[in-house]
Amino acid sequence: MAGRNYTVVTEFFLIAFTERPEWGPPLFPVFLSFYLLTLLGNAGMIILIRKDRRLHTPMYFFLSHLSFVDICYSSVIIPQLLAVLLEHGTAISQARCAAQFFLFTFFASLECYLLAIMAYDRYVAVCRPLLYVIIMTERARWGLVAGAYVAGFSSAFVRTVTAFSLSFCGNNEINFIFCDLPPLLKLICGDSYIQEVVIIVFAIFVMPACILVILVSYLFIIVAVMQICSAGGWAKSFSTCASHLTAVALFFGTLMFMYLRDNSGQSSEEDQVVSVLYTVVTPMLNPLIYSLRNKEVKDAVMKALSRSKTSGSL
Repeated sequence: MAGRNYTVVTEFFLIAFTERPEWGPPLFPVFLSFYLLTLLGNAGMIILIRKDRRLHTPMYFFLSHLSFVDICYSSVIIPQLLAVLLEHGTAISQARCAAQFFLFTFFASLECYLLAIMAYDRYVAVCRPLLYVIIMTERARWGLVAGAYVAGFSSAFVRTVTAFSLSFCGNNEINFIFCDLPPLLKLICGDSYIQEVVIIVFAIFVMPACILVILVSYLFIIVAVMQICSAGGWAKSFSTCASHLTAVALFFGTLMFMYLRDNSGQSSEEDQVVSVLYTVVTPMLNPLIYSLRNKEVKDAVMKALSRSKTSGSL
């Protein structure tokens, strides 16, 4: 610790991908197009679910909220990333950094909770089909979603207050695409053991708990499907879960790779690439995953396109 610069940091400087200036011009249009596709795809999914009565089911109710979260989730990260690429690094105040960290944690936690709720919904649909309508009432759906929002807000609030009660000093450069916890922890000075324990404890109540709910739900689903004799029954049961499993694997897979590994010796470029996967790519791919693997969504899209062609010809 001797000789370390203890100047208190009041603002940070995001420098993601600036170590290779030649990456800026090609990456900017790529990320911009990803962002536009995310907005169009998820907004289109929300509108489609609201317009088509065949999609007024609990599964698509939760999917519409997932699409809304993906829009907000990517909007917290990508505009800031575009500014960094355009300006070859950009300054961000500590208050703005805290706000970005809070919003990212809130929407990321909310996405975890929604994916867990959707797994429970698939469990009820496959294992308790006769009771599905009774269990997944409109009141129950809104209760689950409201609980997810409250839990996500509470977790994000505690983690943000705890993280930014730390003292930051010395180098204020964050070699990352946004204000996330791992790069921030590299800038702290003084004893931070208690704060880090609080952050970890609250993190355990989000990702591991949601993964446990998903695993248990699909364990029961697999057991129930194994008892189905007909191939048609197998196919129908798995078709209702395929899209959700794909989204779960994509989102949690990248998060686990980023946060549940030994970060010692890892390059900042590798961290940035992994973070792009779960902040930029996943929100863009979710509407595509659900539209390609769900017959109801494909039928609704075709119906909407045929309706627009008919109205255009008139």
